[in-house]
Amino acid sequence: MFKSKIREIPDWPKKGVNFKDITPLIEDGRAFKKIIDVLAKPYLNKKIDKIVGIDARGFLLAAPLAYKLNTGMAIVRKKGKLPSKTVSQKYALEYGSNTIEMHKDSILPGERVLLVDDVLATGGTMKAAIDLVKELKGKIIGIDFLIELNFLKGRSKLKGYKIRSLVKYYK
Repeated sequence: MFKSKIREIPDWPKKGVNFKDITPLIEDGRAFKKIIDVLAKPYLNKKIDKIVGIDARGFLLAAPLAYKLNTGMAIVRKKGKLPSKTVSQKYALEYGSNTIEMHKDSILPGERVLLVDDVLATGGTMKAAIDLVKELKGKIIGIDFLIELNFLKGRSKLKGYKIRSLVKYYK
């Protein structure tokens, strides 16, 4: 159901990248609700202190998931977008590099954290987010993605964590 509503845009944002556009999926109210329900299900009876959403499409999943699980949400943004004191981490992605940041006080030591993003590609963004949560002494209980691009082997950068993805592409 989910995969049929994901639009593929070849050569965007640059030649050779086959972009997975989730906007048609989240525009469908029933499908969007189902995504959040499926993401929430394994965590309904677990203690989670924060959902960490990754800039920017990860926010679209993390916010309703935090609401459904009755927990707080922390955000990871691109460098220079957060107004208070931050911790930062540089990372490489499939078509360049970037730096992400979190507010220093967004995760308290020992808080149980679920990280959420839309796509697992090369794993660089999520690995950087993991490093930020670890720097703030959060305890990562899981990492969830809507989409996983298996052919890019991003999961290999995230060893040692419980990883789940709802839709997988093998090429």
